Formats: sequence, C-alpha cells, structure tokens
Amino acid sequence: MLGLFLLLPVLALYARELPDYSPELLGLAMGAYGLTQALLQIPFGRWSDRYGRKPIIAVGLLLYAAGSLIGVVANSVAALVAARCVQGAGAVSASISALLADVTRPEVRTRAMAFVGISIGLSFIGALVLAPVLDAAIGVPGIFAVMLAMALSGLALLYLAVPAEPPRTGGAESRSLAALKDLALRPALRPLYAGVFALHFIMTATFLAVPQVLAGDLGMATAGHWKVYLGVFVASLAGTIPLILATERTGRGRLLFVLAVLVAGGAQGWLGLGHARAWGVLAALTLFFAAFNYLEARLPALLTLAAPGTDRGAALGVFATAQFLGAFLGGALGGVLLGRFGLSGVFLGSAVVALSWAFVAAAGQAGREIAPETT
Repeated sequence: MLGLFLLLPVLALYARELPDYSPELLGLAMGAYGLTQALLQIPFGRWSDRYGRKPIIAVGLLLYAAGSLIGVVANSVAALVAARCVQGAGAVSASISALLADVTRPEVRTRAMAFVGISIGLSFIGALVLAPVLDAAIGVPGIFAVMLAMALSGLALLYLAVPAEPPRTGGAESRSLAALKDLALRPALRPLYAGVFALHFIMTATFLAVPQVLAGDLGMATAGHWKVYLGVFVASLAGTIPLILATERTGRGRLLFVLAVLVAGGAQGWLGLGHARAWGVLAALTLFFAAFNYLEARLPALLTLAAPGTDRGAALGVFATAQFLGAFLGGALGGVLLGRFGLSGVFLGSAVVALSWAFVAAAGQAGREIAPETT
C-alpha cells in the first residue's frame, strides 16, 4: 500500500508534462490499477481458498513487481496506464484480508482490521510526506523503482515474518459459480460492497484533484505538499480514533458509520465550493481523512464478521472487486469531470456519491444489516 500511495500525490502533476496528456487519459492512469484489480480479485480470492493464502499472495507480489518495472521505463501517459494495469493484476487484497481473518479470533477481528486500517493510514500519510521529496530527488520513474524494491521485500516478509496459515478446512463451495453468486447477492453483504465501492471512488477522485489544487489554486511548490498532508492527517486522528473506540464500546456503530459517510461527503462538498481558500482546503481535508480512515477499517471488519469462514476469501474477493472498481471509476469518471467541469466538478461529483452511499447505509434493509456487527 505504501508503494501505491506514493504515486497519488505526484502522478497527476507528472502526467501533465508528458506529450500525450489529456484529463481523460490521466484519469485512466490514476484508475487503471483498480480495473485489473477488480477483474482479478474474485479469482485470486477463490484460488486462495483452494490453494492457500501465501502462494497466491506471492504470485500477486511478482505481478506487482513486473508492473513497477514497466513504470520505470514508461515515457507516456499510455505507458503509465499499461504499468498500472500490470501492477493491478497482482490482486491479493482479498487473500491478505482472509489470511488475517484466518489467524484472528472473531471477538478481536474488528480490532485487528482496525490495526490494518491504521497501518494503511500510516502508509498513506507516509507516502504523502515522502512522495513530493522522492519526486524532487528521483522523479516518478524512481518511485516506480522504489515500488519494485518494496514488492520484492514483501515477498521476503511473506515467508520469513508472516505467521503460518491454518490448513485448508473448506472452501469447496467458493469454487462454485452458484455459491459465488450467492456471496455477491447476499443481503447482509451487498451494502458493504456498495460502501467500499463508493469510498474508493471518492478517494481516487480526490487525489486526481487535490494535488492540482495545491499546486494551482494555492500556488504551492510540489516539494512542499507533504507539509499539508502531514498536518491534516495528524489532525484527523482526533476524529478517527474516537470513532473507532466509540464503535467498539457504545454499541452505536450503525449511527457512527452513517455519520462518517456524511462527514466524508460534506468534506467533498466543501472542497468543491471552497478550494481556492487555503484554510477551507485544510479543514475539509482534515474532515475527509478522519472519516476515510475510520471507514477503511470498519468496512472489512464488518465483512469478515458477516461472511462464512470457509468462503471468506471468496467473499473478500467480491468486496475487493467492488473496492477497486470504485477506484477505477473514480479515476476514469473523475478525469471526465475534470475535463468538463474543472476541479470543482470532481469534488462535487464525489460528494454526490457519498450522499448516495449515506442513504443506502441508513435506509431500509441495508441499515438493519449493518447493526448486528456493531454491537
């Protein structure tokens, strides 16, 4: 995740200098990783149920390394799209989440997933701080080289540091298309699939636009963007940590969940209407990060509690497919919005997605399905 996040703050600005740049092609470069992830998450999740988590994770890391190598030599936006597609073919998010679920007890799984969310959040802010510095020193091709090195390091960690997975005790049903369809359509899981789709649509679209706001509207040099990202992320922890603790201790997880979605949507609306003012950008980004980090931890925790244990890898495959499809469309449609309506259009479009998600999470059967896992 650190490697992927390293591109978010710098890819949009780098692509603008390439000869074949267009807003739409930039959107594809931002979201292409999500497309191949979405196509392959379910197969990788099912294979992890059948063949084991670690072998499948290793294959995914090798594909990610190959895509990073392509990125090192890419000299056009189209080549960046190809590199991101190959990186995304290493679709092991579901397998990793399933491995974590395999080695944790149900009563502590939300906390374990929260630690994953926190580690992703730390990777996120670490990347936002490091990326402008690395970009100034080695450029985007150099960042791809760093990603290649981290992929190979991940292989070493997988076999030298990660605990052994339990023996395969089931999962035959996950290899049935009928069972897979059942997992995709199960009422308890559908709101979670929709939620992770919306969350990553918004995240990708946000970082299609935010670097351009900082560099253009606010006149900040790229090398100084890390100060903004670090400041707003640290401030956002004052919101994220209480949300996590209150979810575990108060039994009001459903209400807090919907509130976090509304906060994310409100932050996007604020960015859409006030991205020319520095204080407004800082405040809106702080609110967005607070909600994003909480939701990023909460959604997979809810899914692993609701999904059957023997087919958890397949269910997480559907979940990750929705996640990365959201990332792809957030980039692709964000590029279209950027080309037609400018930066405000990207943020306001994301706000509409968030408000639609809040309605789904709060209303009817979808709202009732979330409640049992929060008590």
